[in-house]
Amino acid sequence: MALSLSGESIAFFVLSMMAIGGGIMMINSTRVVHMVLALAFSLLSIAGIYVLLHAEFLAVVQVLIYTGAISILMLFGIMLTKHKVDEEDGWSGRLGHSLLSFLGVGALFAIVMGVIYRTPFAGKVAATKSFTVEALGKSVFKQYVIPFELTSILLLVALVGAVILAKKEADS
Repeated sequence: MALSLSGESIAFFVLSMMAIGGGIMMINSTRVVHMVLALAFSLLSIAGIYVLLHAEFLAVVQVLIYTGAISILMLFGIMLTKHKVDEEDGWSGRLGHSLLSFLGVGALFAIVMGVIYRTPFAGKVAATKSFTVEALGKSVFKQYVIPFELTSILLLVALVGAVILAKKEADS
């Protein structure tokens, strides 16, 4: 199996490494703000992968909802809560654990790549002409209107609850 080296495959490789790197930085960070920034970095990389897949609508939704809104919401949550800052480095005494984790992840990567390369994929291409933003909007607001409204009510209740909890914490 020959690997063609095109600009698209190089961009995919770079964006996927950025997404994985953001995830690794998020896991290894000790400060919550650094974790949120690494998460935003990873989510922006995933939006770039959506652009490569010609799913521009999903890329815009990824940037607006996940990268923008979720990251801002997490930062507000960090600012509204009291937390202790631990100045400890976090790497002391964990070298063996890190090496074992690295070997485990490498083994899992090898297994997943082996399965992917051995799996025969069908050569059929899906008819994407019917998958438009207009069809998605009609589906959400006609067929799935009840779950859509219940989700919005749930988000409103969560927002009100967060404001009440923040107000109680500020008063005490």
